[in-house]
Amino acid sequence: MAGERILFVTGRLAEYALRSVVEPLAASIGFEFEIDVLGISVAALMHADWVERKIEVRSGFDRVILPGWCQGNTQPLSEKFNAKIEVGPKDVYDLAEFFGRQHRPAPDLDQYDIEILAEINHAPRLEDSEILRIAEAYRRDGADVIDVGCVPGESWSRAGDVTRMLCREGFRVSIDSFDQTEVEAAVANGAELVLSCNASNIEWVEKLNAELVVIPDDIHVLDTLQVTIDRLNESNVRYRIDPVLEPIGFGFSASLGRYIEARGRWPDLEMMFGIGNLTELSEVDSAGVNFVLSGFCQELGIRSVLTTEVINWTRTAVREIDLARRLMHYSVNQWVLPKHLDSSLTMLRDGKLNEYGEEGLNRLASQLKDPNFRIFVERGTIYVMNRDGCWNDSDPYELFDTVVSQTEDIDSSHAFYLGYELSKAVTALTLGKQYTQDEPLNWGFLTRSEISATERRKHGHRN
Repeated sequence: MAGERILFVTGRLAEYALRSVVEPLAASIGFEFEIDVLGISVAALMHADWVERKIEVRSGFDRVILPGWCQGNTQPLSEKFNAKIEVGPKDVYDLAEFFGRQHRPAPDLDQYDIEILAEINHAPRLEDSEILRIAEAYRRDGADVIDVGCVPGESWSRAGDVTRMLCREGFRVSIDSFDQTEVEAAVANGAELVLSCNASNIEWVEKLNAELVVIPDDIHVLDTLQVTIDRLNESNVRYRIDPVLEPIGFGFSASLGRYIEARGRWPDLEMMFGIGNLTELSEVDSAGVNFVLSGFCQELGIRSVLTTEVINWTRTAVREIDLARRLMHYSVNQWVLPKHLDSSLTMLRDGKLNEYGEEGLNRLASQLKDPNFRIFVERGTIYVMNRDGCWNDSDPYELFDTVVSQTEDIDSSHAFYLGYELSKAVTALTLGKQYTQDEPLNWGFLTRSEISATERRKHGHRN
C-alpha cells in the first residue's frame, strides 16, 4: 500500500469531501494519489460502463478506486488501465477503514457456549397454534430450549400433550412448574429439564428421568442449596443450580453476589441465570441489560440463561441474548473489549457520526446546478439544498415550509419524498444518529431495508 499510485474516481459534488479524507490518509500511509472528477454531480449515479467511456486513461496507477455506489462490471476498466479496480466504501468517510486503518479482522461470532431457554408464559392460556408460533419465533431468534411456563396454583391437564406436540416439531422442551401432575406428564412426553427443584418437591421430582434446576429453599440463604445438592448427588440425578436473580430494589446486587459466591463454592457445577427476572421488571430497552448480563454469565461460567418476551420492551430479548452471547464468548476468550466487534446491538445511537462541516456544506451547496434535494443532519441542524438555495433549521415543519416557498415546481411526489426524508432526518437529529439520504437509519439488527428513491425510479416504482 505504501508507495502505490492510486487514482480515485468521483463526481463533482464529492470532490471536496474525498480530497479532505484522502490527503491525510495518503500522508499517513505513504501512497501517491490523483482524483479524477468525472462529468457527473452525484457519484452514486455512476455505472462502470459509463465510467469506461468518460475516464481518461493514464498509465502508472497501481489501483483505481471507484465510488462505493458504482454498479456494473469493472473488468473492462481493469483491462483498460492494466491496474487493480476496486469499488470503495459507500461513505467516503469510511476510507480509513477501507485502507486498514482503525480496523481489525472481522471477529468469529459463530461460537458460543451459553444455552438460551425461552419461556412461553402462561402456556395454559394459549391455543396450540399460538404456542407453536411463539416457539418457532424463539427458535428462529436463537433459543435452544422452549420453556413451557405454567400457571402457579393451577393444574394443567394438557401439559403432556403440548410437550409432545413441541417435541414432535423438533423442539427441546423444559417444563416450568411445581405441580406434580404437570411436571410428570411433561417429562413423560419428552421434557428434558424441570424448573425447579428444592426441598418442597424433591421427594417426587428426583425420581423423574430429567435434569433439574435447583433453587435455594430460601433465596437469601445460599446454604439452603447444599442439602438438595447433596441428595441429588447421592441419587445420581443431573442438575444445574440457580441462586435466583432478583429485581432492582428487591435484592438485585445481593443476588448477583450469590451467583459469584456460588461459583466460588461449587466451581464445577452447571449454573442457570434468569435474565428475564430483570428485563421484564425494568422499564428500559432490554438490549443493554441483556448485553451486560450475558457478559456476567460468560465471565462466571454460567452456561444457561432463561428469558421471555412478555412485555413489549423485551419483544426481541431472545435475539438480543443470542447476539450478546456470541460477542461475549469472543470477547472473554480472546481477551478483547466487546467494542468495535459488531454493531448489531447498537440500536438507539450510532457508533460514529460523519460530518462535512460548515465549510464543506457551503462548498457543496455552491456547486449544485440541479433541482434535486440534498439533505444533511449535522450539529443539531437539518440542512436542505439544491440549485435554488441552501436552507437549515432544527424544526422540520418550518424547514419544509421555507423550502417549498422558495423552490420552483415541487410536485406531490417530490413533496412526499422531502417530507419522508425530513422525518428520518429529525429522528436522526433527536437521537444523535447518522443520517444518510436515501438510506434507512441504522437500528442495528432491527434495521429494515428500504428501496431508495433512485432505485425506485430506475425500476419504475413511484416515489
